[in-house]
Amino acid sequence: MPNTTVSSDSVAEVPPSSASGDKIAGDGVDAIKDLKKETDFLAMNGEIDGSLQNSDMAAPRSKLMCNFSSRHMDICAMDGDIRVHGKSATVYVVSASNDSYWPENGTVTVRPFTRKYEISTMEMVREVTIRPTTTGDTAPPRCMVTHDVPAVVFSTGPDRGNFFHGMGDLVIPLYNTAREYDGHVQLMATDYNPGFISHYQHVLAALSVYPVIDFDADEAVHCFPSVRVGIETHGELQIDPALSKKGYTMMDFRDFLRSAYSLKNAWTSPAIRSSGKRPRLVMVLREHSRAITNEAETIATATEVGFDVVAAGPEMVHDIARFAEVVNSCDVIVGVHGAGLTNMLFLPHNGTVMQIIPWGGLKFICWHEFGRPVPDMGLRYVEYEVDPDETTLKDVYPRDHPVFTDPISIQHQGFSTLFSIFLDGQNVTLNMDRFRGVMQQIYQSVTIT
Repeated sequence: MPNTTVSSDSVAEVPPSSASGDKIAGDGVDAIKDLKKETDFLAMNGEIDGSLQNSDMAAPRSKLMCNFSSRHMDICAMDGDIRVHGKSATVYVVSASNDSYWPENGTVTVRPFTRKYEISTMEMVREVTIRPTTTGDTAPPRCMVTHDVPAVVFSTGPDRGNFFHGMGDLVIPLYNTAREYDGHVQLMATDYNPGFISHYQHVLAALSVYPVIDFDADEAVHCFPSVRVGIETHGELQIDPALSKKGYTMMDFRDFLRSAYSLKNAWTSPAIRSSGKRPRLVMVLREHSRAITNEAETIATATEVGFDVVAAGPEMVHDIARFAEVVNSCDVIVGVHGAGLTNMLFLPHNGTVMQIIPWGGLKFICWHEFGRPVPDMGLRYVEYEVDPDETTLKDVYPRDHPVFTDPISIQHQGFSTLFSIFLDGQNVTLNMDRFRGVMQQIYQSVTIT
């Protein structure tokens, strides 16, 4: 078992964190290649040689390395004598080496969340201040709790209560950052959200054998041999093995999820039609918006084609552990574009995802969020794009309205307009002849004679 030492020493006064603006630089995930090797982190005063000691054999020196070049996140990595005081949101890099990153104003500030390009979102994320010190500086606070495992500091972010954002903004980046420690890592969450911690308890327990520390409420000074502030993302529902420090893939992540939730099926195999065994299909059903108004007929049609259909309403989808088992027992998941489709992560490898795209010129947006990641997950992707006769918008707008004649012009009015009309403002009534044809194609692909 890793050791944790609690000291009775009093804590020196801890300065409050200093405020500064977000550091936003660079664009695109190519910049994250800098995270693959430690030598690629920004170092201001000389080459990084990997050593934590000076050549004159003095006491070991700590090292601070930061990367601000991604549009998604900022990350700072520290090794050596690292002291963390969560209450003041301050991390001290004691006796920082000359080849560390040295900010001009003496401190580094990081908002440890993965949507740096959304300024309004990041303004709700608590800022963590990193203070590198040298010999002769004001003494850093004394250790109260000493750990022999590294720490990862992250923010649970604004409470969206959305499975897509929970997985894309937090769980996958946490996996990409903390999985390499094989459970021997201390997670520390700022903007601590008990709902998030409870909702994803299986994943967090699989990433760390220790309870997550409420960073903002913790008054102790914790000392670690290594700390990372910020978590690594390559995009929503994506891991690029070329950018991942350990070469992780989305299939690796899905295997991790299967282990975390004790799911049985790693792969799905084609059903033999003559055997009478029916492939299983889970249909994710929505309420209020983007609902299938003729869902009973839709379920009946899929059943007639040859599927054993599981109808999953919001009450079933809300329980992650329970619904993960349901999805893992299926060969196909079907649903209108929305967070519920994120449950495709629990499908066995070689499963099929069918996304129903609402009306409104949304094909690229829907593909980018749920179609693009599918092949890297070891899954197959099918889409069904709703036509003007299948949307309830036809009951609201005349056919000569730009909603039908030029939906892209509606999108150009801004996301709030796009959302209110095309995402929040419509349901779909599927054409059963069209739907049956797509279901028959999928049935042929998941069965054999």
